[in-house]
Amino acid sequence: MTGCRETTRRAVEFLSRLQHRDGYWWADLTADTTLEADFILLELWRHAPVGGVWDPPTRPLIDKAVRSILARQLPDGGFNIYAHGPSEISASIKAYTALKLAGLAYDDPHLSRLRERILAMGGLQAANSYVKINLSLFGLYPREQTPSVPPELMLIGKLIYEMSSWTRAIVIPLSIVHAMNPQRPVPDNFSLDELFAPGMPLEFPNNEGFFSWRNFFLKGDKILKLWERFGSGALRRKAIRSAEQWMLERMRYSDGVGAIYPPMMYVIMALDVLGYPKDHPDVQEAAQQFMNLLVDDERGFFFQPCFSVVWDSAIVAYALGESGLADPRTLSRGVDWLLTKEVRRKGDWSIKRPNVEPSGWYFEFANEHYPDIDDTAQVLLALARARGSDAAKQDACMRRAVNWLLAMQSKDGGWAAFDVDNNWEFLSTVPFADHNAMLDPTCPDITGRVLEALAVCGVPNSHAAVRRGVDYLIESQEPDGSWYGRWGVDYIYGTFLALRGLRDSGESDREAHILRAGEWLRSIQNADGGWGESCASYDNEIFTPAPSSPSQTAWALLGLLASGDTHSSSVLNGIDYLMETQRPDGGWDETLSTGTGFPKVFYLQYHYYRHSFPVLALSTYLKASSARTPSRRVANGAERT
Repeated sequence: MTGCRETTRRAVEFLSRLQHRDGYWWADLTADTTLEADFILLELWRHAPVGGVWDPPTRPLIDKAVRSILARQLPDGGFNIYAHGPSEISASIKAYTALKLAGLAYDDPHLSRLRERILAMGGLQAANSYVKINLSLFGLYPREQTPSVPPELMLIGKLIYEMSSWTRAIVIPLSIVHAMNPQRPVPDNFSLDELFAPGMPLEFPNNEGFFSWRNFFLKGDKILKLWERFGSGALRRKAIRSAEQWMLERMRYSDGVGAIYPPMMYVIMALDVLGYPKDHPDVQEAAQQFMNLLVDDERGFFFQPCFSVVWDSAIVAYALGESGLADPRTLSRGVDWLLTKEVRRKGDWSIKRPNVEPSGWYFEFANEHYPDIDDTAQVLLALARARGSDAAKQDACMRRAVNWLLAMQSKDGGWAAFDVDNNWEFLSTVPFADHNAMLDPTCPDITGRVLEALAVCGVPNSHAAVRRGVDYLIESQEPDGSWYGRWGVDYIYGTFLALRGLRDSGESDREAHILRAGEWLRSIQNADGGWGESCASYDNEIFTPAPSSPSQTAWALLGLLASGDTHSSSVLNGIDYLMETQRPDGGWDETLSTGTGFPKVFYLQYHYYRHSFPVLALSTYLKASSARTPSRRVANGAERT
């Protein structure tokens, strides 16, 4: 095991060097070209053409955005939504719009190839509803063929809290913009007519039949369009004021509404149509919050969808704590910083849990309204493996967070990301719900992590919440033995977290569901000893292999170790893969998108996953194998571990 220990030591030293002097760890969070494309469209909104000519003061940034987009164009002309993935229609349309708007000529080779690819994929009519809504604001898509987003949703009881937190954060400012029906000018002679596929209908598709929720909402959308023309102006004004107040409240104590790119963009638009002057503090704050997401330096030019600092810090701190090799002072600084980020205000979650004391952690530097269950569980895991400078403060914080987690369990026994029982499935059929994330249902990956966190924090396996969580995981296991992963790609992620949660909840590794999961993980191992999974798993609804990656190899190893497999050839080959692919500086390289924003729609690259999860896997393996023979050899005589 000498080689494995040395690999772990180098990786621990590498991660430790990445710590910020304030105590946190923070990596870039990257996605696809849609963020840079939306930025260019937003600049058209903010700086309308003068005399039919668009010459925004941000032209240098727009030119950089163009170069950033073009650098990621695929050989077939289109743009994808995850690394090594195929062209995707909405991302390609956004890119085309941005590139043409920025000045690329109709016959430019980049645009020509892109236009051909878009038409081959169904044309502008095949875009998702948010693309169509955004284009309709500039008269580039028929308003009557886009979904209505009525601000009157604010007046229907607590309906908005039955949508996922990110959906309501997007929809509420967007509803203000939509209600005002702005028609922003575009440069002279600019249109997207060439992207409309001949013979393709403009109306919303309905593949569910007449007697369906989908048809109900489509009929309702027609009624809403009549309401927009002939309905009560007083009621609409009341709804807009309510949406405005909600939006402004959630700008406070936060990096922006929801602290994520889409609502932050719509807030800028909403304040504009509401008549706020450009020098108003809220306008300036919204613009600054949005532009803070921009990276423009030696790393390149790109927008981050949000900041992942609490998440990164918690995972790294946990991995370092598990290793037993990190300097205690490094861990103490990390813990002290994490303790400053505990939520002590009630947010949207309290609508369904009004009597629960606030606690938990959010994802970003500041997002007080939206602590999330996954971050809270991960922070607790980190706090359980390291001590800060104030033990009493840390213990009290952990007690509050455990109580908050227990209170956030849903009726089915699982845990979701931000809310409780956010599972009104029929809402997923509304016309503007095709971002595939209208709801925030429970999922195996978060449930597994919560069960692990509860266990290390001393909640007994006999606790009713733990037993319900275990039952949820057993019932949600896929027929092939895997578990679905909502927030990481995909079945490998869900399976490793479910297995760790089950193990720490007292499940025997001789149980059939544990044995099936271990056998499934071994069956999907790549020939090089690692594991990899494509984002296409979400589209195919079954595991879809990809080249091995450090993070997914680590997940698979963690799952196998949690299942009781500590010495199979699969485990040893996986350890070898991590040892052989480690860089001289102690880190790893990875190009796959292994994080999930919205399945089938938006994916992420967490740039510290490749370093932190291998440390956790290697450390777990060393602990599990410490009583065994230290090494074995392969055919060529090289030491295996």
